[in-house]
Amino acid sequence: MEKGDIIICALAGDYGKPRPAVVIQSNKYNKNRSSVLICPLTTHLTDDSDARMLLIPTKLNGLVSESQIMIDKGGAIKKEKIQKKIGKLSLEQIQELTKAIKAFID
Repeated sequence: MEKGDIIICALAGDYGKPRPAVVIQSNKYNKNRSSVLICPLTTHLTDDSDARMLLIPTKLNGLVSESQIMIDKGGAIKKEKIQKKIGKLSLEQIQELTKAIKAFID
């Protein structure tokens, strides 16, 4: 599992149904931890460009619908909650997401 991978996982609470999410944790921590930091995706698109990043379906990302990364809903999940990897972000998208996360938490 690497930063930028798009996975299907089961989240707790309001986002409990299996859904796509993006791994946002640095690769150096992904092998030796029992949990991983992710941002879930949604197909309910909003105009909140500060907290959401649009993804168009591609062969690389494995998505079937336009989706937004919910930067404002990021958190940790246990690796055992991950069902499978469906794709990944491009290097440019990983850089854009990292920049957006930094802006959101500053």
